[in-house]
Amino acid sequence: MCGIWAIFGSEGDIAFQCNCVHKITHRGPDAFRIENINHFPNSCLAFHRLAIVDDLCGMQPMRTFQHPYVYLIYNGEIYNFKELEKEFGIKQDTACDGEIIIHLYAKYGIEFAAKHLDGVFFFCLMDTANRKVYLGRDTFGVRPGFRITTEDGFLAVCSEAKGLVGLSYNNSQACDTSKVEHFPPGHVETYSLDKEGRAALTECSRFHKIAEQPAYPTFPVTIGKDVKQNIREFLTMAVRKRLMADRRIGCLLSGGLDSSLVTALVVKLAKELGMDYKIQTFSIGMEGSTDLQAAKKVADFLGTEHHELVFTPEQGIEALENVIYHLESYDITTVRASVGMYLISQYIKEKTDATVILSGEGSDEVAQGYIYFHKAPSVEEASEESRRLCNDLYMYDVLRADRTTSAWGLELRVPFLDHRFSHYYMSLPDDDKRPKHGIEKHLLRSAFSGEGLLPDEILWRPKEAFSDGVSSVTKSWYEVLQNHIDVQINDDELEDSAKTFTHNTPQSKEALYYRRIFEKFYPGLGKWIPYFWMPRWSQTLDPSARTLKHYKQ
Repeated sequence: MCGIWAIFGSEGDIAFQCNCVHKITHRGPDAFRIENINHFPNSCLAFHRLAIVDDLCGMQPMRTFQHPYVYLIYNGEIYNFKELEKEFGIKQDTACDGEIIIHLYAKYGIEFAAKHLDGVFFFCLMDTANRKVYLGRDTFGVRPGFRITTEDGFLAVCSEAKGLVGLSYNNSQACDTSKVEHFPPGHVETYSLDKEGRAALTECSRFHKIAEQPAYPTFPVTIGKDVKQNIREFLTMAVRKRLMADRRIGCLLSGGLDSSLVTALVVKLAKELGMDYKIQTFSIGMEGSTDLQAAKKVADFLGTEHHELVFTPEQGIEALENVIYHLESYDITTVRASVGMYLISQYIKEKTDATVILSGEGSDEVAQGYIYFHKAPSVEEASEESRRLCNDLYMYDVLRADRTTSAWGLELRVPFLDHRFSHYYMSLPDDDKRPKHGIEKHLLRSAFSGEGLLPDEILWRPKEAFSDGVSSVTKSWYEVLQNHIDVQINDDELEDSAKTFTHNTPQSKEALYYRRIFEKFYPGLGKWIPYFWMPRWSQTLDPSARTLKHYKQ
């Protein structure tokens, strides 16, 4: 994780504006740099660094001797940068993966560059020779990005929305914070700068869509007739390329299928690559958590250095305000699932030396893993729902995974959202991907059956939502939250909330409680979340899987 921040066309006090950049210090605790660009008044680039690759030469804004007129700030990892060097005859000045963006842009243009990046990223590239600014974000939006624009040429960019709240584009007028928006994943935007540094949007294009074949030819996997073997090879390659790091690697391990598969592949590949340390695994739950029990079985089977954190209901409730501040969300599912991830990330940062963390996010969306997929009216509608979820992930589960880990200066990597793996899996016949024999993700599970990577009881363990798996068997985490909140808010307050919150009107005391905390930090910005993440085709008013009939059976 790193944090980027930039402004163009500001008529206010630049020094005052730059105070906002420190709101994202947590994303890059290793170093900080801010730079005014010569001959570009009212503009500034800033960067908080988490050093993962090339600790010596990787500071930003980045420039090269070959293209000194190009400035780059980016947050992300480009896994195929060495392959791109060879393919296009590029000689980099540093060993930094992101430098390749500069060279590809200089030779072929920004859309070509973005199309050929195998990785996750949000970048801001400034071409001072041509007075252009380019913004780009990866296909799934794994790395966050926000921007705000005004009609008179003010442009501000930040990894997190909080770094844009409170800006003013001149000395007397504050920015309309309602204009702070998610930068759309899979897109690049081009802005022209005038002599005063004011920015005008001139082009917006989508360079890659979810489930599309990537343009880059690197990291090939030979596709044979055996679908299950293809799935194994694509996921193995997705994990392998994400082991690129100069810092220690660990895994979040819930004991569910997704995190267990990723962990098993990391352990296997670490041995093959001769990595000289034991893989650390991290699990969290309340006393009696089913996740803790399952994760321990996986860790023992794989021989990892296992860390287990047991949290109390009181610790979880105490963390809520900080969690919502970092999330920039009040979505019920997101908040519930984020508390455990936030607390385990704090533990990793304070108690271990792991910095790069792999996890199983994205599998449920790509591989139709949610329990409610059992209720899909048809296989075609199930596949359409999978695509919808993948398109919106950046506002929900991907957002949760990024913010809870970056809050503690960790870098999360998600192999299931690999372009090649997701393209192949989502292109399979609709009937192959649906739940079968009462088991979701049947195809994914069966692809690894008999491979010896995991015990069968883990490989075929039923789906648990993260916020449910951390719960004790006797009392779910969502029930703990609701019992606490029930005495904080009365019925009249909930009924009156419809007058205050016309967008995503709270339908429960829990929803109102989270919304109030969100509004404390981000007043009037509820439209960042377009809707509540809820199961489809199910008669439930609560997003917990434990309320679904299939779960109870």
